[in-house]
Amino acid sequence: MPTSPTPSLLLIDDEPRLRQLTARVLELEGYTVAQAPDAARGLAWLADHGAGTDVILSDVKLPDGHGVALLPRYRTAAPGAEIVLLTAYGTVPDSVAAMKAGAFDYLTKGESDDQLLVVVSRAVEKAQLRRRVAELEARAGAQLGGGFEALIGAAPALLQAKTLAERVAPTGSTVLLTGETGAGKEVFAQAIHQGSGRRGRAFVAVNCSAFPRDLLESELFGYRKGAFTGALADKKGLFDEAHGGTLFLDEVGELAPEAQAKLLRVLETQTFTRLGDTKPTQVDVRLVAATNRDLKAEADGGRFRADLYYRLSVFSITVPPLRARAADVPALARHFLGVFAAKLKKRLPDLTDDCLARLARYPWPGNVRELKNVLERAAILAPDNQPLMPDDLPPEFQADPAAPAAHLLQPVGQDPALDRTLRAVEARHILGVLRACHGNKTEAARQLGIGLTTLYRKVQELGVE
Repeated sequence: MPTSPTPSLLLIDDEPRLRQLTARVLELEGYTVAQAPDAARGLAWLADHGAGTDVILSDVKLPDGHGVALLPRYRTAAPGAEIVLLTAYGTVPDSVAAMKAGAFDYLTKGESDDQLLVVVSRAVEKAQLRRRVAELEARAGAQLGGGFEALIGAAPALLQAKTLAERVAPTGSTVLLTGETGAGKEVFAQAIHQGSGRRGRAFVAVNCSAFPRDLLESELFGYRKGAFTGALADKKGLFDEAHGGTLFLDEVGELAPEAQAKLLRVLETQTFTRLGDTKPTQVDVRLVAATNRDLKAEADGGRFRADLYYRLSVFSITVPPLRARAADVPALARHFLGVFAAKLKKRLPDLTDDCLARLARYPWPGNVRELKNVLERAAILAPDNQPLMPDDLPPEFQADPAAPAAHLLQPVGQDPALDRTLRAVEARHILGVLRACHGNKTEAARQLGIGLTTLYRKVQELGVE
């Protein structure tokens, strides 16, 4: 029997009598069944109703296509649907090929209504379970950042950036987010996506600095089998994955010149050519890019394509660093505490005033991301059913915020540990960020705004480990 809500099925078969009889059997079981006599009209129906379709039942031999070959097109038109192929003469090799291609099942037409109903019931159950899981994941993701409600704070600099983002979100225009690492550029990008007409489609985020330059192009645009040594099968790129939705390119200034040229073409024509391919691929993608660099200066210096910079910066938004909105720290801290308390199944009612004072005093070189990491650590350490105390914070927050820093009263050089030379200050700062990142050097390098290799060199030179 179907689950609730009423499942929606599409039956594609070019034999009218058998199609109508099968549809009637399914309708008597409580299913809503749409019918199409060929693949073209089936795909046309899915273009309008694909998002709500649970199961597609397709004949293998249609006037305008073969069912197995049509599977990718069905999957694209109805990503959440399960696909059952129907054939008049079933064979084991055909069945194996269909299952390998992603079909839920492969049935012989007219053989058994009971078998058909069992398979359809299982397919509907799987499709609706997947949809429910996706809804729950989306709801959980919204708690950590989704729409404009995730942009927490009332500082003028934040409100100005938020207003601009709300204005541009529905337009579909390319957006360039600038600001320091960890300031929340990806949260802004997600909010812009959620505020657009693409909110029900994919939001794909990629950090351009996380890939070697020679691999990033293939990740973005994909490749054909045999395009290079090791390309053993076709690979979809991230632009394909984001089709119909939004692609967020973080650290876009890291793109190699070749990838910059391809990106410019996508922005201008909504087409690109995969590595090893000869035909262009058409996509419908809204691009939001982000950088912690001065891309205008990079373009003026010839280190970034000027034409791409002007195309990316159609609408620029500067995301303020946390130190420019210090008054927002308490609200953000309480938000993150609530998120991690729920995740850890703890009751952590609030932060003490002393704890908030210490957080407000800190300069936050890692911005909102660093604050989030600090609150996650504190939530893990804090006893259940008690407010967060200063002792739950990392060591760099333990000094009394009302007292003068002891090392400022010491003569320079008197104690090597309290040395105020540039080398010593740099070492303490790197150590503090490493502690806030729980020793994760990749994350620490991102927060410091330096390369991972540079961080390893500085750690060795300064002896901070």
